Amino acid sequence: MNSILVIGAGKIGSTIVDMLHETGDYRVTVADASPEALEAVAKDGVGTIQLDFNDAVALQNALKGHYAVLSAAPYHLTGHVAQAARLADVNYFDLTEDVATTRMVKELAEGAETAFIPQCGLAPGFISIVAHDIASHFDKLDTVRLRVGALPQYPSNALSYNLTWSTDGVINEYIERCEAVVDGKLREVPAMEELEEFSLDGTRYEAFNTSGGLGTLCETLDGKVRNLNYKTIRYPGHCALMRVLLNDLQLRNRREVLKDILENAVPATMQDMVIVFVTVTGERGGRYVQETYARSIYGQKVGGTQRTAIQVTTAAGICAMLDLLVEGRLPKQGFVRQEEIDLDTFLANRFGRVYAGERLDEGHEPAVKNIRLDAVA
Repeated sequence: MNSILVIGAGKIGSTIVDMLHETGDYRVTVADASPEALEAVAKDGVGTIQLDFNDAVALQNALKGHYAVLSAAPYHLTGHVAQAARLADVNYFDLTEDVATTRMVKELAEGAETAFIPQCGLAPGFISIVAHDIASHFDKLDTVRLRVGALPQYPSNALSYNLTWSTDGVINEYIERCEAVVDGKLREVPAMEELEEFSLDGTRYEAFNTSGGLGTLCETLDGKVRNLNYKTIRYPGHCALMRVLLNDLQLRNRREVLKDILENAVPATMQDMVIVFVTVTGERGGRYVQETYARSIYGQKVGGTQRTAIQVTTAAGICAMLDLLVEGRLPKQGFVRQEEIDLDTFLANRFGRVYAGERLDEGHEPAVKNIRLDAVA
């Protein structure tokens, strides 16, 4: 039985622990700095370690002897975990959307005898697998558009938003520069710009640039696509209000203040949904055609505990990648890109099937809805 260390016992980390523990195929230990968080996730058969992630020696010692480490730590701590994994010769997985961190992980992976597999969540992660799969259906690519949103089912405030995952992560993706391919050239574009509106299944949404969602897809499709971009989906009006906070009130320079405001003024919710929307245009058989993948995913129970859609999709992504490495379906050494995984293989996995419309707790209604496309602007 492979021994797995999960870093972080928060919303996503605890979901990962439950998913892996429920299989009975992994020996799971979870590490966190908070004793309260560890107490909340503790159960028979799950080990716990109170650990300061900034203590490099302690972190490396905690990793030794494990088959893999799965980092669900905040993005600014992910690099510490990756460095410790390299020194401890442990397979490494993370969920980071931070571009700089992923570049560092890629450097650490050079010459490594273990696998380094970053960006294993929803976006980056599954969205890249879908986009690359659709792109492979074309003779010549024109435009690849990736859109993802984790949204409340019942928006009731001015932002039309509720907190469902890392506040630090949301702020980071709203501020940092965004990778894109524009007119055939790799570019960095500003976050919160290039606002667009569209309709899915009769509901209006907006989307705008955010950082990190493309993962390594820009590099993979460089020279093969004219335009490639990623945007986050929100309800209309959200972008304008966030621009006021970030730009007019200059809170982009005071992230801790913005985090405090959001966490004390914007309520969390368990009633969320995840929208995945990928559109590819290009030439196929001498014709200019478009192919679209669109789904909405809802929360479900994991290990007897109700989890949100963003928790389930994010945790399922990294757990599926772990399974695939164990099964020998992924390279066992060096840097592994999400788009190297075949979509059908991913969806056939016991965790990846969450994205295919199946529940982990069998015998219930599907947690996925195929979306009717009304119009795209």
